[in-house]
Amino acid sequence: MQVTKETIIGDMINENRGTAAILMEAGMHCVMCPSAQGESIEEAAMVHGIEADALVQEINNYLISQ
Repeated sequence: MQVTKETIIGDMINENRGTAAILMEAGMHCVMCPSAQGESIEEAAMVHGIEADALVQEINNYLISQ
């Protein structure tokens, strides 16, 4: 799996639960709440003031290492 800024958080977490920890470490502590499950990485990053491109890169680096 490779993610983009358009990837839906809920879909990504369902595919690989380890990605939730990356989001939480980045400051997205509400990744398991229902509304976050339907948001894209870009939408959530904007709400939390996080750089979406850097977050996507970190997630993809994690997924490649799996």
